[in-house]
Parts: sequence; structure tokens; C-alpha cells
Amino acid sequence: MASLNVGNLGEYLREQRRNAQLTLRQLADAAGVSNPYLSQIERGLRKPSAEILQQLAKALRISAETLYVQAGILDERAREEAEVRSVILADPSITERQKQVLLDIYDSFRRENGPTKDDDSKPSG
Repeated sequence: MASLNVGNLGEYLREQRRNAQLTLRQLADAAGVSNPYLSQIERGLRKPSAEILQQLAKALRISAETLYVQAGILDERAREEAEVRSVILADPSITERQKQVLLDIYDSFRRENGPTKDDDSKPSG
């Protein structure tokens, strides 16, 4: 039985493909997957791996993390953190060193502001 997330993922992928003005075949070729397999993903019949999602995201020029959330692989909070990182890394106006410094500062602020939802069960001290 296909999960609801797989169907939502397929609908989302189809919408993104259409927004990118790509045919099913063009996206399949760009992502390195077969046309029938991509069709099955879009119809909610197949659940692609994280690797396939990453290839599709790259071909669509969207965040892989967004597809991971749609597929139920990643929660929304983790996606938001990953998107911050993606935006920093994609900025062409700053150097690689500056990007790394920004990411280090971002990580330090997150640690300083306390545990995340995922860290609640860890003992303190």
C-alpha cells in the first residue's frame, strides 16, 4: 500500500517539473532515471531513495531537503536548517572561506540557544 507521503511527493514532483517546463522524459534524462520509473514516482506508485531524490532535485534546481520533507525522510525543522545552509553555500557573492565562517557562526548560535527538539531526550551535564 502506497503511503500518503509518496502520493504527495509525486504530485509535488509533477508540479515542480511543470514549473520548470520539462517533459517527463527530459527530467528523467537530466536526473539519470528511467522514464517509466519517474512516471511511477509521480503517480505515487514508487518511493524513491534519498539518492534519487537528490538527483531529481538537482535536475529541477530545487532543494533536495524539500523533496526529503515531501517524502517523509526529513522533518520540517531539519529542512529549515538545511535550507539555511544551502542558501549560504549557493551565494556566489562570498568566498568559500566566508561561507564556512558563516556556517560555523550559525552552528555556534544554534548550540548557544540550547537543545533542539531532537536533543530533548539527551541528559544534560
